Amino acid sequence: MTVTATERKVDPHAIDGKFPAPETRYDLVVVGAGRSGIAAALDAARSGQSVLLVDENPVPGAHIGNDVPLWFGGRATTAVQNSERMVETLFMNTPGLEDAIEAGVELLLGTCAWGVYRNGPLVGSLPDQVVGLADGSRSWLVGFEKLVLATGARDLPMAFPGWNQPGVMGAAALRMLLTRYAAFAGERLVIAGSHDLGLETALLAHEKGLTVAAILEVRDTPQGSAALIAQADAAGILIRCGVHPLEASGGLDGVTAVQLSDGETLACDTIVLAIGLVPMIELQDAVGAARTYDPRRGGHIALGDGAISAIGKCAGLEDTGFDHAAYRRDWLDALGGACNGETIICQCEEVTLSDLLNVQPPRYLDRPPAMGKRSLKTLLADGPVNQDQIKRLTRAGMGICQGRRCRDQVAMMLALESGTELAELPLATHRAPVRPLPLKIIADWDESEGMRSGWDVWMGIPTQWVPYADIGTPFEEENRRVLGGNMKL
Repeated sequence: MTVTATERKVDPHAIDGKFPAPETRYDLVVVGAGRSGIAAALDAARSGQSVLLVDENPVPGAHIGNDVPLWFGGRATTAVQNSERMVETLFMNTPGLEDAIEAGVELLLGTCAWGVYRNGPLVGSLPDQVVGLADGSRSWLVGFEKLVLATGARDLPMAFPGWNQPGVMGAAALRMLLTRYAAFAGERLVIAGSHDLGLETALLAHEKGLTVAAILEVRDTPQGSAALIAQADAAGILIRCGVHPLEASGGLDGVTAVQLSDGETLACDTIVLAIGLVPMIELQDAVGAARTYDPRRGGHIALGDGAISAIGKCAGLEDTGFDHAAYRRDWLDALGGACNGETIICQCEEVTLSDLLNVQPPRYLDRPPAMGKRSLKTLLADGPVNQDQIKRLTRAGMGICQGRRCRDQVAMMLALESGTELAELPLATHRAPVRPLPLKIIADWDESEGMRSGWDVWMGIPTQWVPYADIGTPFEEENRRVLGGNMKL
């Protein structure tokens, strides 16, 4: 039986009806000021709608250091620490923003969307459907009639020995640093991946005056379009097939060379993994909007869902007929074969390949002998695994990068170990806030008395103060008696 919102009995201590209206409301909010987002904002503004366009770029220098939202790999210059300079640079390097402002679009740069909320069968407290925004000084909610998510795609990291040092990064991050931030710190690059992404990355680097030592391809032939291969050849960029990185070596400033599977070593200061891009669906997934899996369009992709729609790369990479999932698996096989048990997989929590495959807790916790018998294989014997379970047991994916450096490769490893298709493996949960935010930013410092008054009641449910083992036993009532029957704080 479906219970409608009007049939719900509302606890007087709940926040229903007490939530303040959002400070602003728009006909359309667009998240992401890339090409697709700007086009959507312009179309709506020119048809007379009120439009807010937000973009998290330029992201704070601390986020860049933690590879949020892209895998910057420690190769940004110190210019990213100057927020005013970055806003100016980004505006000048993003075609269409000036047109959007002239069309009446309200533009907020350096502003991230960290969550989307709307009422549903179990939530009826909101006065409107809202998107949570935050900049460097505060967070706030904005109401919307329609929400367009144009959040793009992020990098697909893959581990190999030495990958956890400055100078190993993703293709999307390199493009951002070269084209919108003008803040790339490298000079000589090796690029892994010869599909269109790798070729376009190499050509962009060459155009910017950087040296591309080689494009590496794990398969026997280049994988990109004939036109891009011809352009790379004309630019003198060497594509080396049937070869992959074995180990990155380096010093205080990070990478200095990469050892290849054919025995050769190439000098370089940057290794760019251009094996694939992952559509950024965090916001859609956290709010429970529709999604599907398409290996030819980059994996899990967002679908339209009533007032919320997705455009651009977050709705899927361009379908050229290329099977991205199979290609990524070939690279995972090759790079995984180069790893040893001590190779770090989750950089934030320092979870090694051995820790992951043996499903071990963090090394700062005790590992009793019984845990030594645990492994992914024993876990599989108990039933299907999912990534949330592995995250809870090992902490892989629980760090400050919010899993961006490891969640996709861990999912591929689980699929490989369990003989499961990636599409059938439950997607690791996304939760708001989908960007790391300081508590002082996300806190509601202006919470009303009506909202505040119910907190102690929620925390004062009787069993809250009864030890778990005593619930349902005669000792439960004894605990109540000792507390004097007062469950309020």
